[in-house]
Amino acid sequence: MTVRRLTDVVLQGLDNAWAPLVERTAGLTDAEFLWEPVVGCWSVHPDEWGGWSADWADPDPVPAPVTTIAWRTWHIAVDALDSYSDRLFGLTGSGLSGATWVGTWATARELLDASWAVFRAGVADWGDEWFAALGPAWGPFGEQSRLDLVMHAQREVIHHGAEIALLRDLYAARA
Repeated sequence: MTVRRLTDVVLQGLDNAWAPLVERTAGLTDAEFLWEPVVGCWSVHPDEWGGWSADWADPDPVPAPVTTIAWRTWHIAVDALDSYSDRLFGLTGSGLSGATWVGTWATARELLDASWAVFRAGVADWGDEWFAALGPAWGPFGEQSRLDLVMHAQREVIHHGAEIALLRDLYAARA
């Protein structure tokens, strides 16, 4: 039996989470990207500086609002992957931070892919020993391991990717 490196196992899990998101967003339109299935959705909106910003609050409201595909792609790319990559590797794929996002699917797709590429490449460069604790700079999560953070990122891709797929199905089936 061949024993695989932990990093290789983790990368396979990440790739298995990412592939369905790529597949299910093929052919996405701007109308689907910005579609608000219910009143009060969180989405992205033009801001006063000529860009776009995602709805956001800290702490999260309870219950959490329904969110659009645009919001979910921001959350995956900027709020999760890029924020982790920036803190772990000093790099981001989108170059965006905070609630800043975009208003078209074509641009979002490029930034989402770029955020994924930077995060995945950073994890691929780790040796197995690099999965140690995050450390004090991560506040209450400092005792968690880098492996915990990567598994959380994988969960975010799976969770929000599935929601994106469902929103696409609902958009296609709307009356």
